[in-house]
Formats: sequence, C-alpha cells, structure tokens
Amino acid sequence: MLNGFHHAAIICSNYQRSKHFYVELLGLKILNETYRSERDSFKLDLLVGEREQIELFSFPNPPSRVNQPEAQGLRHLAFCVSNMEEAVHDLEAKGISVEPVRIDPITRGKFTFFADPDGLPLELVEV
Repeated sequence: MLNGFHHAAIICSNYQRSKHFYVELLGLKILNETYRSERDSFKLDLLVGEREQIELFSFPNPPSRVNQPEAQGLRHLAFCVSNMEEAVHDLEAKGISVEPVRIDPITRGKFTFFADPDGLPLELVEV
C-alpha cells in the first residue's frame, strides 16, 4: 500500500535563516518556492536525495516547538550519509555544532545529531 516516504513538513520561525540553513549549509536543492499572500506564508519545496522532500513553511508567529523533555509527535528527521566523518567535518566547517558520533547498539551503525536554526533535531545515519 505505501510506496515510500514523500516529504516532511517543517514550520520555521525565521524563513530566510532556515532557507539559508537547508539550502546553503545542508545543500538541499530548491524544487519550488511559493509566497502565499493570503496566509503571509512561504512554502519552499526542497529535494533530499533523489526523490524525498522537505517542505519548509513560514507562518506569522508560530508557537515554539516543545523539545525537552521529549514530547509526543515527530521526534527528529534522519538523513542518510555514506561517510559519517566527512559529513560531520563538513557540517562543523560550516559552523554547525554536531554531537559526538555514537554506535547504535542494535544496528551497530554510526549516527549523530545536530539541530536546525529552530532547534529541530536532525540526525545523520551512515548507510
């Protein structure tokens, strides 16, 4: 029935700052950018990999996301990387703070976390 993952939607507090983070720092490709005047809202469609997408939204005065303690709902977004050390080095060279790389006790794979400008937890998983 389900054929794959299409997109994740993120509402940001500062559109230009988040657009810079996802496009310039993380290197995601812009597929489409729309300003919806009736909602005073931007919608930015970004390509992740070959077909998955992030929809980045801006709305006037969105409420803050509850991060700590962990709340119900989406916990984090995870991105695949082929070389963890290269990916971490690239993020840190761009001024993005990255947690120490850990080994998943179940999969034995490498993973780490970093955050977007609004504190949304983002994960790197080496595959």
